[in-house]
Amino acid sequence: MAQCLRGRAAAAAAAAGVPPAPWRRAASASYHHTIQAVPRETSGPRAAARERRHGRVPAVLLALAGAAPGNGIAHRKLLTADRKQVAEMLKQSPYFLSTPVRLQVRAGERSNAVVHSGTVLPVKVHRDETTGNILNMVMVQADEGTMLKVNLPVEFKGEAACPGLKKGGFLQKIRTSLVYLCPAEHIPPKIEVDLTNLDVGDRVLMHDIPVHPSLKLLSKNETMPVCKILASKPVESEAMQDLKS
Repeated sequence: MAQCLRGRAAAAAAAAGVPPAPWRRAASASYHHTIQAVPRETSGPRAAARERRHGRVPAVLLALAGAAPGNGIAHRKLLTADRKQVAEMLKQSPYFLSTPVRLQVRAGERSNAVVHSGTVLPVKVHRDETTGNILNMVMVQADEGTMLKVNLPVEFKGEAACPGLKKGGFLQKIRTSLVYLCPAEHIPPKIEVDLTNLDVGDRVLMHDIPVHPSLKLLSKNETMPVCKILASKPVESEAMQDLKS
């Protein structure tokens, strides 16, 4: 029945001569890999609230002045994207904020004319603290050769084979993310820490993690540990337990 109703609605729109908005069309293979957006003329809280009422997400696209992030922002474009599509992309990709995606900007919501396209890196998605609804999004142009500072999530693998954990040890995760300077074309979605050969008392330091040679770790102390294998789980003090209760 739902498919029938959608079909009738599409037929009615076609009969009225109104083409469906590009982002409302049937999802294609690229739907989850290309953000569809249109230009946004106005900014400010009222304009943003109006966009959200119409099912859209206010977005900003930043372009660096040069290849290095220290050169500042050359220009910014005000855009608006479809909230449902952005929400679906976030759902499909746990590494949305560390994965370059395609961006296609059309002249208007009902237009097929593409005024801008390229590769971007989503860097911020703000949500309402109460409802969890997406409030706005920030993206940065990620052309090949551009160096970007990226906060990469850390994931731990090999726990089942870890000798220290097999002996009853405890994995203490000290860092859940690390910041790297990355060429746009070599941004990894995550940083993996292999626990396969770690015994009780072993640790993995920041500079121990193998990454692509083009990546540069941005840390004042690269010898800081990312994780440790402890003999047992640390016992929390009464004060800490009171804070959690």
